[in-house]
Amino acid sequence: MKALRFHAAKDLRLEDIDEPAPPGPGQVLIRNSFCGICGTDLHEYAYGPIFIPTEPHPFTGASGPQVLGHEFGGVVQAVGEGVSHVAPGDRVSVQPLIMPRSGDYYADRGLFHLSDRLALAGLSWGSGGMAQMALLNDYNVVPIPDDLPDEAVALIEPAAVAVYACDRGGVTAGSSVLVTGAGPIGVLTLMAARAAGAVQLFVSDPNETRLALVRDLIPGAVTLNPTRQQVGNVIRAATEGGVGCDVAIECVGNEHALKACLDAVRKQGVVVQTGLHPHENPLDWFAVTFKDVDIRGSWAYPTHYWNRVARMIAGGQLPAASVVTDRIALSDAVTQGFDRLLDPAGTQLKILIDLSR
Repeated sequence: MKALRFHAAKDLRLEDIDEPAPPGPGQVLIRNSFCGICGTDLHEYAYGPIFIPTEPHPFTGASGPQVLGHEFGGVVQAVGEGVSHVAPGDRVSVQPLIMPRSGDYYADRGLFHLSDRLALAGLSWGSGGMAQMALLNDYNVVPIPDDLPDEAVALIEPAAVAVYACDRGGVTAGSSVLVTGAGPIGVLTLMAARAAGAVQLFVSDPNETRLALVRDLIPGAVTLNPTRQQVGNVIRAATEGGVGCDVAIECVGNEHALKACLDAVRKQGVVVQTGLHPHENPLDWFAVTFKDVDIRGSWAYPTHYWNRVARMIAGGQLPAASVVTDRIALSDAVTQGFDRLLDPAGTQLKILIDLSR
């Protein structure tokens, strides 16, 4: 079968590899339909290996070369012994987190995403979404509602990141929210915040093309360019009492973006760190103390979010498909996908790989 595999930084290869083995007990074989290109995939391509293990992963045993893609889904082809929640022909989305299911401090408490032995399909597992087929554990495969379009199988994963970030921030009816970073996760976070009841939405990004997309996708959101405006001053002037926003969510992994969040949030507000920072980030800890703020990490999502997020997308509360700006074939994934998304002045927001092409 055709698969896009990571070998080293700037070395992705479209290769013919063996199809996965028939599913064993507790496993499911799917034919992939759509796969999203995530910021994590872009970082691996540009600078990796980062999450892709160079030695066998301690839980899965996986190491490079690695089939990429963790935002994906497809149609069940076969199931192994003991699998009863899906059957051949079912459309499914893949929840890509792979970890011990018991005997682990966090797994025993249902916090599977926090396991110290965590792996991910498409990064540290034998299969990934950028291939024609994938072999997964039964708990990774979630049936989707009949009214959810096929391409939405690849959008539940990034949407779950966004919903969890808003939950971590305590976004609720009437909230004012700043999101720094107008990439796919940032835009989905704005949508999730609105779905949670936020009434004032602000987004900061230096890319004017992406800010224009936000204005089209989320009417009423205030777009800010930090190279031209002082984000905190604008938000204080626009919020009740001139105090700043209730919640600020960093979605890009940028030092200046996090500092802007701390500056813009009100006293006793909440700053949520969602983007992955490549190195230590100095922060004004006097301001953290003086403003009495909470700073919270937001790592991935609890695995039980899948059906909730799927319902939000299917019901229109979270119009995730609107972030998709192009759909491409697997054979074009490097030049028309990865390279275009890494262009700082690019016009693309979210690109899906259509595995049927």
